[in-house]
Amino acid sequence: MATEGSRGSRSRRVRLPGIAELLRPASVDHAIDEQRPASGRQAHTQKITVYLSAEELLDLERARLTLRGYGISVDRGRLVREAIAVLLADLDARGDASQLARRLDRKA
Repeated sequence: MATEGSRGSRSRRVRLPGIAELLRPASVDHAIDEQRPASGRQAHTQKITVYLSAEELLDLERARLTLRGYGISVDRGRLVREAIAVLLADLDARGDASQLARRLDRKA
């Protein structure tokens, strides 16, 4: 059994955002292609780990709360799967003109 001291000095405590941060509107792009559906609510057998900055996690949570305001309740996992499906459908349809290709090309 690990003790607090054996884990090092990193705290596992998460800093929670304030209400103003949570209620700030998420940016929205209405160009959604539904040709590639996300898996939705089902048991998933594959797993990946993705590390996000505090700002990215806050944006993800803000988007989740924005959707809740529209009457759409989703967890982070489903939100991420849907976002991936949208980006991959756009990549399939538009190739190097897709949002994903253009954004990644800028950051290369």
